[in-house]
Amino acid sequence: MSVITLTSDYGIKDHYTGSIKGALFSELINPNIVDISHQISPFNIVEAAYIIENSYKNFPENSIHIIGVDSEKTPEQNHIVVKLDGHYFICADNGILSLLTNKINAEKIIEINVHNENFSTFSVIDVFVKIAAHIYRGGSIDLVGKEIYKLRELYNINPILNEKTNEIIGNVLYLDNYENVVTNITKNTFFEFGKSRKFEINARNYVFKEIVESYSQAIRFDVLKENRKEIGKKIALFNKCGYLELSIYKSNPLTSGGASSLFGLNYRDVVSVKFE
Repeated sequence: MSVITLTSDYGIKDHYTGSIKGALFSELINPNIVDISHQISPFNIVEAAYIIENSYKNFPENSIHIIGVDSEKTPEQNHIVVKLDGHYFICADNGILSLLTNKINAEKIIEINVHNENFSTFSVIDVFVKIAAHIYRGGSIDLVGKEIYKLRELYNINPILNEKTNEIIGNVLYLDNYENVVTNITKNTFFEFGKSRKFEINARNYVFKEIVESYSQAIRFDVLKENRKEIGKKIALFNKCGYLELSIYKSNPLTSGGASSLFGLNYRDVVSVKFE
């Protein structure tokens, strides 16, 4: 049985998410629906792309992913359904799939043209739900529109590699629930460009000269527990998704603050890596 996932910037206060699920239950008999996140920052397609990239692969093949972020159809933005890596993605062609297609080629891209003539203010229910239900029932995506061969790309999501200064100039890509700072510098980019040279990570006034393999490496287990300084230690590591992350060990954003607030880093701020 297929899975239908939902990702949006609708939050949890309003009726929108419940309405989408109700529409899916009206279309299908007991559909298997999973929420990925509804707390995407409003209209932040880069944040949505990061979450989608790092969640879809944990679902079985042929899963259907509805993305309700900046989803309105306009004269400059069409709706699409994309078959990629064995999964289906239904969203607006606004660049949201750039992080995926930078690494994996799409198997098929269909520009949706089955819209109702009536003006829609809720594309996810009026269009995306119907496309998802069609796929869920075994329907071909070729029947919902015409094939196109290129998606809109986001050109500002990749770091700059400066050979002259031996530097990677990246940006903050995402801030997670712990206020960990995720950059757009990937592990592959770091090691391919760095070639095992010594390095210095610069984030505003903070410098990191080593990268640990896990959060717990902030702990000096060779030191007596009562003598350790664990909580509040700053660390840099490559997270599970393969992105360079700056963190403060066991920080609580609601009390002492997390890496984002304590380092003064927000979305799109610069984080650079200087190699010798």
